[in-house]
Amino acid sequence: MPYLSLLDFPGNEFLKPTLEDEPEQSASSTDEEFDGVVQADFSFFDPKPDDFHGVKTLLQTYLDDKEWDLSGFVDLILEQTTVGTVVKIEDDEDEGLFACVTALNLWRYRGQKCIVEIKDFLLHKASQVMGVADQLRLLLEEQACDIGLLVSQRVVNLPPQLLPPLYNALFDEVSWATEDEPTEDLRNSFKFKHYVILSKIYKHKNVEQKRKVSNDGDEAIIYIKPEGEIFQKLSSWSFIFPLRTQQPAPHEFAKYLLHVMNVETPTKDCLELVRELLEPLIKVRSERSFTRRKLSILVQHLFLQHQL
Repeated sequence: MPYLSLLDFPGNEFLKPTLEDEPEQSASSTDEEFDGVVQADFSFFDPKPDDFHGVKTLLQTYLDDKEWDLSGFVDLILEQTTVGTVVKIEDDEDEGLFACVTALNLWRYRGQKCIVEIKDFLLHKASQVMGVADQLRLLLEEQACDIGLLVSQRVVNLPPQLLPPLYNALFDEVSWATEDEPTEDLRNSFKFKHYVILSKIYKHKNVEQKRKVSNDGDEAIIYIKPEGEIFQKLSSWSFIFPLRTQQPAPHEFAKYLLHVMNVETPTKDCLELVRELLEPLIKVRSERSFTRRKLSILVQHLFLQHQL
């Protein structure tokens, strides 16, 4: 049964993705393959074993084209039922899975093969960026007990109105887990001071030319997910590395941007900021007059109002 039933969004139509029983057939099917236009109500559910193939499909390119223990990673997500959400169509749970969000403590799962492989993957990529590898190694190895790997994957055109309640659910569950988990170790494992987030972006090919004609370097980057803009602003540092599995993006290169969101300042303030910024960002992005500059101005204005 869903623990949260979402309101119908009037007139909302979305392209329904094809979720195959064998997700290995297409690593990019999550973002590219669709099967018609439908109208639907969505509900949030706790993850369960039956969601295995749906979650695995969403995560097919989580580590680009790397061969790794993806099945083990999906199992971790599904086994952690107190923190984590999947999105499905209401009254039709078997039809498909459209989003998954969770936060996994890197220290708690440090012995799992999939977590070791994620760390190795990130450290390898960071080694190619000057000045980043040491910071990342310190974070992943010496501060792992304070880190939540924030995993948020969804079909590319999931209605953006779902994002605020989806993140509200995640942050609420994390907060509840710090009080309600049965052991002190488990309660402490959700007291995150950092979130590590992998988020796909598009970066214009002619970055240097754009910087010459605009003082706003951020305009060279397009955040596919609205929340990516917020996490970048909250990050203490971040780095970018190119994807090997390029997806169609005319005039742009697709790259991964790793956000490290430092929440050593009061956690409640940072998370409340994410909640408050999401709705206006989504509204602006949906307007016909939407521009990157307009969005950047809005983000800067909102951050000035919420100095952390």
